[in-house]
Amino acid sequence: MAVAPWPAIIAHLAIASGDTVRVHVRIVEGNRERIQVFQGTVIRKRKGGQHENFTVRRTASHGVGVERTFLMRSPRIEKIEVLRHGKVRRAQLYYMRNLSGKATRLKERRRSEGAESNGEE
Repeated sequence: MAVAPWPAIIAHLAIASGDTVRVHVRIVEGNRERIQVFQGTVIRKRKGGQHENFTVRRTASHGVGVERTFLMRSPRIEKIEVLRHGKVRRAQLYYMRNLSGKATRLKERRRSEGAESNGEE
């Protein structure tokens, strides 16, 4: 009996700490089901086989920080979009909890120009 891979499993290789991601989560309200989008910065990624998870942090209204932990192989995750890759030097960005405003910005990690030009020519 083979288990079909979730779309999130395929995308989990591209996720790293510091990335800005948009997670589409299925929410069940009574007999209705809808998709809720949670966008923020990945502050940690924990490995552990079947129990692999990652935590996303975003700033809600009035500067209140909201963190949400997602299981990588959860059937509730519809898809994960990586919007940008942040340049960080830590595996866990817990120091982001003490920052606010423009201090929470991360530089974008860009690919080298040589790698991009090889594909065009």
